[in-house]
Amino acid sequence: MIDFTNVPKHYAARTQEKMQDVLMDPSGVGPEIHYYMIRGGVDQKNTTVWEPGTISGEYIKTYGHYHVGKLSEDYFIAYGEGVALLQELVEDENGEMIADQVAEFKAVVVKTGDEVFMPEKFGHLLANTGKTYLVTIDDSPVDFEDRDPSSFPGHADYELVKKMRGFAYYVVENNGKPALKKNPLYKNIEKEDLGGLDVIE
Repeated sequence: MIDFTNVPKHYAARTQEKMQDVLMDPSGVGPEIHYYMIRGGVDQKNTTVWEPGTISGEYIKTYGHYHVGKLSEDYFIAYGEGVALLQELVEDENGEMIADQVAEFKAVVVKTGDEVFMPEKFGHLLANTGKTYLVTIDDSPVDFEDRDPSSFPGHADYELVKKMRGFAYYVVENNGKPALKKNPLYKNIEKEDLGGLDVIE
């Protein structure tokens, strides 16, 4: 017997208004909805679909988050192409993450059929760099007890990303190809792997 109780909570969307927190240009013009999620959790998996396009030169992306607790995720790229950004922040003597200091940053170029592992403690986001939808399937747990079905899930911390207006780099279009542009709010990055992407000023 299938339990249909949570079906109304499966769908969530990220609006332009909510995404303004983390855009390179918060006043840039974008689609009403940047990406859509169908949440199934570990058992049914979660499906995410990104719109293609750019906002003031920045590719449409997910908001980005850090995991709460010991939690890793696997992402399967079902369709399209993009860039995954992963970053681990420096921790203070109490084990608290320092928002503007990055211990390790990685950019990973992905396409249909690829898989990306998001280790615990690494914040992550994905940007759609193609001309079609980007579609991923992941195995992140879902808390269906959220009072608001479109709210951010309870296993993830979005506040540090919001505070820094995104990750250490933005994924931007440069001569028709993806490149990286540094987020000036970050003080330092100790180790980085830019995935072969150019960095532009």
